[in-house]
Amino acid sequence: MTSSLAFALIFAIGMIAGLRALTAPAVVCWAAHLGWLNLQGSHLAWMGSTAAVAIFSILALAEIINDKLPATGSRLAPPSLVIRSITGALAGSGLAIAAHQSLLLGILVAIVGALAGSFVGYQVRHQIVAGLKVPDFPIALVEDAIAIGCGLLIVSRF
Repeated sequence: MTSSLAFALIFAIGMIAGLRALTAPAVVCWAAHLGWLNLQGSHLAWMGSTAAVAIFSILALAEIINDKLPATGSRLAPPSLVIRSITGALAGSGLAIAAHQSLLLGILVAIVGALAGSFVGYQVRHQIVAGLKVPDFPIALVEDAIAIGCGLLIVSRF
């Protein structure tokens, strides 16, 4: 895998974290668990454990449910952006390790991706809801499917 492809995929997993903060590390855990990503011998080898897969999958599912609640805050609020940046960095570092790329650069690229995904995801969802004059709920479900599907596609490239 070329460096440019690896960093494009790292940026993309960061964007997934921008859409759904916990989906990105959950799909990286699944990929490591299934042997798609080789994190053995690294400080992130734990991500392939059954416990990590279970915990991150449950947290990702909880986030997907929480996203549909009316009291849920904006993904653009500072606490949410920080969390998305951290989970994007975690997921991106896993991909950087698996691709034998710079860990620090992988983290930075994933953070930029997470911030971009947060702002782009918010704008696209808002514009679709407003433009089509439809409820937010079905568009949020489509966003969930995109985050999960694209996240799995990204990690399957390794």
